[in-house]
Amino acid sequence: MSPEPPSLAPPALEIDSLSVSYGGMRALSHVSLVVPDGAVVALLGANGAGKSSTLRAVSGLVRPESGRILVDGVRVDHRPPHAVARLGVVHVPEGRGIFPGLTVRENLEVAVRIALGGAGDADPLEAAGGYFPVLKARERQLAGSLSGGEQQMLALARALLSRPRLLMVDEISMGLAPIIVGQLFDILRARATSGMSVLLVEQYVDAALGLADFAYVLDRGEIVDVGQPADVRAGGLVAAYLGG
Repeated sequence: MSPEPPSLAPPALEIDSLSVSYGGMRALSHVSLVVPDGAVVALLGANGAGKSSTLRAVSGLVRPESGRILVDGVRVDHRPPHAVARLGVVHVPEGRGIFPGLTVRENLEVAVRIALGGAGDADPLEAAGGYFPVLKARERQLAGSLSGGEQQMLALARALLSRPRLLMVDEISMGLAPIIVGQLFDILRARATSGMSVLLVEQYVDAALGLADFAYVLDRGEIVDVGQPADVRAGGLVAAYLGG
């Protein structure tokens, strides 16, 4: 099993032998993966496999026990989250991570101000409305009062307005109707074709493999398969580890 997919371009993200523990319990054990420049990589696995821990380690939310994490060749495994974000890494966590007490517009304006120093789109709401028109109609509504699908749209639009070099998305479809999931994936697909690199953790395996250029399968903190989507499907490990 090759630890990484082939790539002629420098990788947007390289993880080398990463181990993470929580209170003495090992969550990741010598995980190695690569997100090539401009590629979409799916990280699949059952609940508790270590997918979210991988994303949290990259974004600096947890400190690795050992191993290396490089963004565009720069080591980030001991940098704080704000320093990692300055390199263009944007993390949409499970649970969305929006500011529920702020309006839709305020959520977008805060994201642009923090990520780009206010130098982004002249009107972030107009830009977000280009992705999801419903957000314009909810301009003055508190984010916490939006539906689940609308909150996820806001979280993704806010991330995209930050102009990420690497976008990491954790379970964007959780609890949402299939039609909403389709809209979210359409936006990710469109942005991926423009050259943005994506590391995608997703419970909808078929949708994730349909979007991805490469896929990894995690089981109990270890990589057990990697390859192009068709090869991962044919290998049978998706069914074995995910039950589908």
